[in-house]
Amino acid sequence: MRGEIRSFTDSFAVRVQPRNPYKHRIDVSIRAYDADFRPIDARISPPDFSLGAGASRSVLVVVNFNGARERRVRICTESAPFPGKGVGMKAQICGKFIAYRQ
Repeated sequence: MRGEIRSFTDSFAVRVQPRNPYKHRIDVSIRAYDADFRPIDARISPPDFSLGAGASRSVLVVVNFNGARERRVRICTESAPFPGKGVGMKAQICGKFIAYRQ
């Protein structure tokens, strides 16, 4: 997932749609990182939730430019299946986004 955003304000918003491909419910967390995978401050709504089998949900992520004219961020969906539901492997899927302040 990649995207380019243009904003006329001091912040920009990205809407992501995490989906659960498994046949059981999972816990999901949305996290924002800079281009080098260092955590950044972002307003994420909702940041943590559960998804049923095959379900998806819309999540809004708002990030500040912090005075820069360009900002590169990674927005990641991190999931961990519930205990007792197979291997219990944690998954992380990230999208790369470039935002430009006009």
